[in-house]
Formats: sequence, C-alpha cells, structure tokens
Amino acid sequence: MCGRFVITSPPAALRQIFGYIEQPNFPPRYNIAPTQPVPVVILENGGRHFQLMRWGLIPSWVKDPRKFTLLINARSETVREKPAFKNAIKRRRCLIPADGYYEWQDASGRKRPFFIHRRDGQPVGFAALAETWMGPNGEETDSVAIVTAPASRDLAALHHRVPVTIAPEECERWLDGRVYDADDVMPLLRGPTEGDHHSVGAAAQPQGVHLCIGEGRELLPQI
Repeated sequence: MCGRFVITSPPAALRQIFGYIEQPNFPPRYNIAPTQPVPVVILENGGRHFQLMRWGLIPSWVKDPRKFTLLINARSETVREKPAFKNAIKRRRCLIPADGYYEWQDASGRKRPFFIHRRDGQPVGFAALAETWMGPNGEETDSVAIVTAPASRDLAALHHRVPVTIAPEECERWLDGRVYDADDVMPLLRGPTEGDHHSVGAAAQPQGVHLCIGEGRELLPQI
C-alpha cells in the first residue's frame, strides 16, 4: 500500500515534467499523510491542470464523510467493480507527483519505515482516482486515492502492495477519460518490475515518519 509519500522536486521541474498550465509554488514535503491536501494533475478542457485535493477519496454518493471509511488506496484488480471507484476509473483518472514513498517493516517488534524511490532520483506520477463530494449545504470536497498493484519480489519484502506509477509516455492515455475508457488503461495498472529504477533505504528518523511529527529533510536517509 502507500500510506506516506514525499514530494521534494522543485515546483518548476514538476510543472515541466507533468505539463500543467498553472505555476504553483510549494515547499518540499517529506511526510505527506492521509487527509492532507496533495498536488494532483488532471486533464480538463483539453489541457493539464494542477489542483489540490484531499488524500482520502470520498465517493459522491456518501451522505456523511465523517462516518465513511478513509479510502487512501484503490486496488487495481477491483477498481472497475468497487462502488467507490467504478465511476472514477472511467472519467476521473489523475496523477499525483511524488519523489518516493515510505513503507514499514517489522524488526524486533518495532516498525521501521523505508524510503522507496527511483534510482535516478527522478519524480514519478502515481496513478490516482478522484471524486467530488457535494454536501447538503453546497460545500464541495475534491478527494483522491492512489491506485496500488501487487509488488515485485524485491519490494514485497516490505509490503505486498505498491503504488502504480504511470510512465511519461502513457500519461495522456491515463488522464484522458474521453478518449480512453477503463479497458484501455487497465494494462497500465501494474507495479514496477523487479529492480525497475527503485531502491530502498531506511528512513533516518522512523518515529518522525510514523507519528507524523516530522516534515523536514532529516526524515530521509542519505541517498
């Protein structure tokens, strides 16, 4: 699964890579947690756009979000059948820029986070699904969940699920729900193959990650 992730690339670099029109400015984030606002790339009116959304998808049919399960991940194998995701996979596909994410491993009764990232240090685009929830008083909440897939053998040592990353040449297919339907994008929903540009290092301050009490560069290992 993916329960914490990192965005450290400069805003201008992410804009160039993902091709959105806006020019947002934001600081590095080393410990992004569920329910926090996260940068999302969507395709709208023929162009790519940057938007902040709540991490933790709220389906449009939910009556009271406070009583609904927090959906931070969506399993690739069931996105077409699950009520929470079956509409979003057709028309509300998006990307979440990231430079890596944390996964935990039990060691002598204690959970230690590991930082997983591309070997070359380049950012990735997590496959994600979005929805807009409208409340009884007209309030709106845009929210998002990260799509996950079975892990390769090397990453499965940490967890059996990994975030799906969309290759740059496939971003248009993933984002454009008007041209490409769910069947067209299902082959994209797979984790990295073994040794596929990812490496793993122990997080430098495990308690800071786990308790969400840290946000600085000191959380990461020297990579």
